[in-house]
Amino acid sequence: MAYKNFINQGRDFFKKDRWQEAYDALNKAGREKISEPEDLELLALSAYLTGRESEGMELLANVYTAYLNKNNIAKAVYCAFWLGMIFMSQGEKAQGSGWFARANRIIENSNEECVENGYMLIPQALQHMYAGQAQKAYDLFDRIVQLGLSFHNPDLTTLGQLGCGQALIFSKKIDQGTKFFDEAMLAVISNETSPLVSGLVYCAVIEACQKIFDLNRAREWTNALSKWCAEHKELVPYRGQCLVRRAEIMQLNGEWQKAIGQLKHACSLLTRPPAETAAGLAYYQYAEICRLQGDYVHALELYSQASKWGFNPQPGLALLRFAQGKKDVAVAAVAQVEKEKDDLIARSALLPGYALIMIESNQIDLAQKAADELYTIAETFRAPLLTARAAQISGHVLLVKGDYHTALKKLKNAIDLFNDLDDLYDIARTRMLLGQVYQKLGDKDSAMLESENARRLFSQLGALPDLKKMAALQSPQKQTRPFLLTKRETEVLGMLAKGQTNKKIATDLFLSERTVDRHVSNILSKLGVASRAAATALAYKHNLL
Repeated sequence: MAYKNFINQGRDFFKKDRWQEAYDALNKAGREKISEPEDLELLALSAYLTGRESEGMELLANVYTAYLNKNNIAKAVYCAFWLGMIFMSQGEKAQGSGWFARANRIIENSNEECVENGYMLIPQALQHMYAGQAQKAYDLFDRIVQLGLSFHNPDLTTLGQLGCGQALIFSKKIDQGTKFFDEAMLAVISNETSPLVSGLVYCAVIEACQKIFDLNRAREWTNALSKWCAEHKELVPYRGQCLVRRAEIMQLNGEWQKAIGQLKHACSLLTRPPAETAAGLAYYQYAEICRLQGDYVHALELYSQASKWGFNPQPGLALLRFAQGKKDVAVAAVAQVEKEKDDLIARSALLPGYALIMIESNQIDLAQKAADELYTIAETFRAPLLTARAAQISGHVLLVKGDYHTALKKLKNAIDLFNDLDDLYDIARTRMLLGQVYQKLGDKDSAMLESENARRLFSQLGALPDLKKMAALQSPQKQTRPFLLTKRETEVLGMLAKGQTNKKIATDLFLSERTVDRHVSNILSKLGVASRAAATALAYKHNLL
């Protein structure tokens, strides 16, 4: 019969990870004609993996009932476990807890020892970990690994290894924790695990590596996740988080425009019902790039969206307020958050922004205290990025204090570390500070070289506020009509510097696009440059705006 052919096709497509085709084939068979719960399970998973989350979970609940009716306790518990995990990941804790309780009750009433006993230890282990009981969590996850190995179940083994790594990271045992991550990831990239487990482990490991600033691992596993998502184009869960993680690496490497593209897509995917909490991080990262580019209005909107999705927008929002001249508001906000955050990972993300605001507010001792704490955290996590940022803060503090020779040593140490990490924005900021130090020491050639390198990188990144700051430092007196630019040309140049297109400039100034084209051509000619980016850099170098 035709429906049996569709079911056979669906099974075959699912084995090949062709989930959209599996979903289509099983749907054509007719759900009411699918008599075997195993086939209904394939339809449920295919629906979930292709972005039909609600449908997939509804089907999986039906699968649970079907297995229970057939007295297949192990498979019923497995379905209940995943329903609980998915609901929990979506913030639906009551429903998630209900499914876990249902699964535990079934196991307690069964004398059959099965691999699913190991799965139901996972919620208990996670509960211990989030309660700060890392050792209890580790002991349970270690037991989960042993159960997975004894039952020859790669999914359970890998989830246990992931949990062991997370528990060790909570205990600040970084080297031991990352070894578990590497072992778990080997199973994933070797296609030993199911799609649900692969996606979960990818995202969890990358998130952990990002949090402890293990950038080399984060880059390696992010590239692997990107490849996995690319090979499964119909996959929807995990793709949004993949985009966020890729964007974080791109931002660090100075590919800001590419990062923005990834983040826009991530925001769209992650806010689709049922939304994911990672949406808040996506909005925050997007806001950070907009702030660094000087697009403060858009950045403020994005910080607001990040907060709406449950992500604390500090210290980025405070840095934005400071840049807008609302210094008291910024200082109060970041000082309050500094008091509230006691977790080392959270503090490591907060302290660089906090320290910058303290320096700019002339609260030098607090900035140095932040640098000292960051050094300690960097040693705990063995994180070169944190060491570099601590050295940068210390160098900045010493520059303000007038201890130029010691500042030079600190900043050179920072620049070496940032170069190793390809952190372009921090390289530029450190070179800007080095230029100021050399200027104070009377080494004008070195000052000029460092400043030019900083300006080049800021221009490449589109970091307009930093370009403007450099111009103010080097040329306090604003020129009126340099390079013989007309008043209108100066106005157009300012809009070019904000990244506006000729069409947008024409609309805002009530001019024709042809007139704007002519103005842009005249500007490039008078400045002696070949591109809009070069014109922007020169404008800030000579304080034209």
